[in-house]
Amino acid sequence: MTVNLSFLPSFAAAFLLMFARLGTMAMLMPGLGERGIPVRIRLVIAIVLTLALMPLYRNAYAIDLKTGWAPVIGLLLQEVLVGAMLGLTSRLALSALQIAGTTVAHQLGLGLATTIDPSQDQQGVLFANFFGMLGIALIFATDMHHLMIGALDESYRLFKPGVELPTGDIAELVLTTISGAFKVGIQLAAPFLVFGLLFNVGLGVLARLMPQLQVFFLGLPISIMLGYIILLSLVGVLMAGFLTYLGSVLGEFTARS
Repeated sequence: MTVNLSFLPSFAAAFLLMFARLGTMAMLMPGLGERGIPVRIRLVIAIVLTLALMPLYRNAYAIDLKTGWAPVIGLLLQEVLVGAMLGLTSRLALSALQIAGTTVAHQLGLGLATTIDPSQDQQGVLFANFFGMLGIALIFATDMHHLMIGALDESYRLFKPGVELPTGDIAELVLTTISGAFKVGIQLAAPFLVFGLLFNVGLGVLARLMPQLQVFFLGLPISIMLGYIILLSLVGVLMAGFLTYLGSVLGEFTARS
């Protein structure tokens, strides 16, 4: 009995191409690609996702190794670009929490209070780090990571292998996501912007009425205390609004035509 193994080179090439797209997306997507998750675990997640989707989209790759490796390398670069674009889009949506947290911190007088952000492996504003970690936790608590896995699957319908990428649509998607993240971040911090405006106006009036009073030393602890009270009262509403926005961004990839 002879075993025909002639299919292995094309099969391995297809696996590599799928892994390039899915692995890049998994490394960048919120929740799945956080720096706090060890690299080996992220690689295992990417390999498992590739093995799960391999039977569905193996035939989407028209690979002819007899013509050389140049077409395969070109397709590999395209797959990495697609994965990076989709992963970064969802990552940009998560930046709305960073914008909101930074704005809140400055309004409460804690803009200089920084700590290490485990998701970015760098220093960040205290409230921005808190919102970011809370958002990632809620992604898993609400099973929204299933929507991200669905986006991996639907990426093969939106961007078929070997087809020329719609660069205009991709640029528009990135710009829309950036502007949307900024808008949502400011909207989430809107109650604190109103509070900061009214509180600082009140301090200004008090300083004019009583010039000998050190309003900064009096107002800073009061601002922090009232800010924490507002945060405890609205944190559930704020995070619900963020999850709705993130779901709408991921819905762009999972909505079936």
